[in-house]
Amino acid sequence: MSEPLLKRHTINAWMEDKPGVLNRVAGLFRRRNFNIESLAVGHSETPGISRMTFVAYGTDRDMRQITTQLDKLINVTRIEDVTHKPSIKRELALIKVKANSQTRAEVMQLVDIYRASIVDVNMESLIIQIVGKEDQVDSLIKLLQSFGIQEMVRTGRVAMTRGESDQAGEGTDTAVPAHQNGHH
Repeated sequence: MSEPLLKRHTINAWMEDKPGVLNRVAGLFRRRNFNIESLAVGHSETPGISRMTFVAYGTDRDMRQITTQLDKLINVTRIEDVTHKPSIKRELALIKVKANSQTRAEVMQLVDIYRASIVDVNMESLIIQIVGKEDQVDSLIKLLQSFGIQEMVRTGRVAMTRGESDQAGEGTDTAVPAHQNGHH
């Protein structure tokens, strides 16, 4: 029998905007000895509900266990594993690069090729904003390293399934509405 396949999983979780919820989610991963590769949290389309997208390595079975455990957490209202679903996955990066009068045009050409944008300019540097697939962001960063990256921040992956929204999770085995067992 072969070893289970470890792969990157992308999971969305919706949770109430309450103190300590993010800490409980991170604690669940820590207790199960899983590393979160990236984590992005922000407001959702529903007032009072935040949407978290996290990426972690594990087997399909590991991630089913994680989503089951997430479902049991107070204040988590919905979970969706979008790993195997048609979805849009993007990342935002801000990159401050050294640029002088000799290199500025070359950096600007790379920015155009990658459909990124320059959001700040001064005599010694440029700040570049790129939104795209992670491999596209990685590729631009690799090219910009030769100019000298002074600072960088990346959001981590955010993801949304394509097509109609399936709010209740009906008809799928990966969108899990949170339990309604008295503690929610």
